[in-house]
Amino acid sequence: MIRSLNAGVSGIHQFQGRLDVIGNNIANSNTTGFKAGRADFGDAFSQSLNSSGGQVGSGVATTSIRNLFNQGSVSQTAKNTDLAIKGEGYFMVKDPVTGELFATRAGNFEKDKDGYLVVGNRYRLQGYSDGGLNTVGDLRIDATGAPAEAAADARQEWFNITSEGLIEVGLSDSTKFTRGQVLLQSFRDPQALLKEGNNLYSGISAAGPLGDPEAPTMAAPGSAGLGSLESGALEASNVDLTNEFANLITTQRAFQASARIITTSDEILQEVVNLKR
Repeated sequence: MIRSLNAGVSGIHQFQGRLDVIGNNIANSNTTGFKAGRADFGDAFSQSLNSSGGQVGSGVATTSIRNLFNQGSVSQTAKNTDLAIKGEGYFMVKDPVTGELFATRAGNFEKDKDGYLVVGNRYRLQGYSDGGLNTVGDLRIDATGAPAEAAADARQEWFNITSEGLIEVGLSDSTKFTRGQVLLQSFRDPQALLKEGNNLYSGISAAGPLGDPEAPTMAAPGSAGLGSLESGALEASNVDLTNEFANLITTQRAFQASARIITTSDEILQEVVNLKR
């Protein structure tokens, strides 16, 4: 009877964890670039009753909580600092204060007062930061690197980001040039990435990035198995609300059933106690 109590308690604990995952998925159903989670269960240790091999399990355990990295739908925004990845890959952004790198699928970038492309009002988008596409660093949109034929007083008037990530800048004297290029990263084991909030992932080295894990490299969109970029668009959350509500109902029923196991076991134990009276 104690085994049934343990099984019921384990069920309550684990189904509560699954409810937490489902609740977080539903809460982030409109979060840009959010990737849904899934709780996977496995049976707990089984106790052998006799030498003939009879076993009774002791309940359930959560084996993993996995992130589902399938593509979210892409919606048009007509804002040229918004970027969506169509296919594999992650944007890499850097904290300018600590120098720490993070991966993200959220492409809702803004141009800050200094011209840097940032997300979360702080983290700077990474790529080739020069027109020669030689130096990796913070991406900035301005007139730096303008061609020799441009007027000395020419100023930046417009910019565009191509599907290959090239940043094209137009000047007031009608000249244009390549200012830099957005680069992407991919991972051999994305499940090793750790959610840090603000749609950011850490654990870059553990996830197996392109190149040396201790000095990861990035690649241009459309190369090395990476997807292409779409400017003026955003990738939506990949949460399927229909599926989440179905999981919510089945998890609720399983939680209630586990609670019922505890109640029934307690009632039977009470009957056993009463036999001595």
